[in-house]
Amino acid sequence: MYISTLEALAYYGPLKLTRVTYKAKMNCSQLKSILADLIQKKLVEERTLKKNKVVYAATPKARTVLSYFEELKEMLPITEDATQLSF
Repeated sequence: MYISTLEALAYYGPLKLTRVTYKAKMNCSQLKSILADLIQKKLVEERTLKKNKVVYAATPKARTVLSYFEELKEMLPITEDATQLSF
């Protein structure tokens, strides 16, 4: 779930909470918890735009993590279920 959240934000850019739920394919309560963890780890940042619109964006650190994860997937036979592991 963490990786799918980071991938959604890295690929689609800054997104509102509802868009992240669709792209990462999870419910809102799960996502809020995951986003809080990712923000604390400085992998995601919360941005406030015009009219108090809040979006979430992957940080450069998140892109590095995803890059390393892709390298690991190439080296190891990781199944789709393994991509749902948390940090």
